[in-house]
Amino acid sequence: MSSSSSAQTLPQSASPLLARLSEIVGERGLITDPRDMEPYIVDWRGFYRGAAPAIVRPANTAEVAAVVKLCAETRTGVVPQGGNTGMCGGATPSPAGKEIVLSLGRMNRIREVDALNNTLTADAGCILVNVQQAALAADRLFPLSLGGEGSCQIGGNLATNAGGINVLRYGNTRDLTLGLEAVLPDGRVWNGLRGLRKDNTGYDLKDLFIGSEGTLGVITAAVLKLFPLPRTRLTALLAVADPAAAVQLLARLRGACGERISAFEIISRLCLDLVLKHVPGTREPLAGVHPWHVLIELADTSEGGSLRSDFEAAVSRAVEDGLTQDAIIAESTAQAQALWRLRETIPEASRDEALLYRHDISIAVSRIPDFIATAGTALERAIPGARVICFGHLGDGNLHYNCFVAGRRRDDPAARDATDVNEVVLDIVRDFGGSFSAEHGIGQAKRAALAQYKSGLELGVMRGLKRTFDPLNIMNPGKVLPDETVTGDR
Repeated sequence: MSSSSSAQTLPQSASPLLARLSEIVGERGLITDPRDMEPYIVDWRGFYRGAAPAIVRPANTAEVAAVVKLCAETRTGVVPQGGNTGMCGGATPSPAGKEIVLSLGRMNRIREVDALNNTLTADAGCILVNVQQAALAADRLFPLSLGGEGSCQIGGNLATNAGGINVLRYGNTRDLTLGLEAVLPDGRVWNGLRGLRKDNTGYDLKDLFIGSEGTLGVITAAVLKLFPLPRTRLTALLAVADPAAAVQLLARLRGACGERISAFEIISRLCLDLVLKHVPGTREPLAGVHPWHVLIELADTSEGGSLRSDFEAAVSRAVEDGLTQDAIIAESTAQAQALWRLRETIPEASRDEALLYRHDISIAVSRIPDFIATAGTALERAIPGARVICFGHLGDGNLHYNCFVAGRRRDDPAARDATDVNEVVLDIVRDFGGSFSAEHGIGQAKRAALAQYKSGLELGVMRGLKRTFDPLNIMNPGKVLPDETVTGDR
């Protein structure tokens, strides 16, 4: 059976289905008014618009299980949705209106905080910042941190294996997860909520669900890792001549400061110019105008340690060796927030310009300077007028390598659908042994890229897993996996 051709039809009248759904979740858990459904059927960037007979908002795992079981019986597609902050349309239903949206926002309970085991168990609908605050109340740190943390939900973070700014030290969401609870496509509940750091009892099922974007089941809860709360933090912005100097600086600082480096972000001049132009209250952070900057955060769990002196000594040597031209260390929380605002508002500032082609890529850290140079030259040659917006998590090799093309507008479908920029960039990513999706997932936006850059063997194994878990193809149909007829490179 094809993973993309299974029947996705509602009953001739949707009313019997809606009545049964209402019996499961109650009136509060069912939204059918088109005006109230609007935020759930459009992705936050406005790129994807779908339709649905209803938004279903269960209050607990038992209700999720009952809803999914009913959808399996009626062959109704299910689109799991968290905070709807994804970048690839993975939580948006199709325009055909044959799938329900399963919104987990009502499932927002912190089930347990075990400070001695350094774990926190949370419902999938918990907003990320609330998980962070629950950890903080127990004098612990949950280190996942990203721009949308005030609205994204932990279930969506798990479904996309979200990254964020602290991956360098703590890892992706996958690395921060010990156990899961999930509803399978037939409505059965798998309870894998184990707070164990060692469990070699066969296949690790949780890793199949993490990053699967709701195509294998619905994540309903998770056991997450906590860490000692940092007592000392240091935020600094340094000017560098080019990405090669930034990579050398990273190596130098890791040698001097070790694992105390939590974040190491690179920001190109054009990115900073966009922020200064479009974001009120921002200003040039250093005395001169520099082509590249790196934003660094360090943290130590001890108070009064050597963090600052170690960092300052390493930076002084870097200045002597020409790796950095200027630096500023935040002297207050407000100053640190102002420096981070320069980095975190780049996507917002970019939206105020022309059509932007976004690339969430990863490259081996050592090869990033060569990649940036090679891709920039190729774009300039192939697409006159292209402007590269390059920033991201240099410390873990994840770049947001985005591109404006002069004269192209967001409201022009031909420009939006053009693949020339993507082909240039992603072919070079492949040649450098990188990945075309580092932390944003596949969703709808990158299915064609998955077909092009994944081998036929890998696609075949992925399709086999999909058929095993979801033979009826009701879980988030039309997402992640490309059409069966597309075989990929072999």
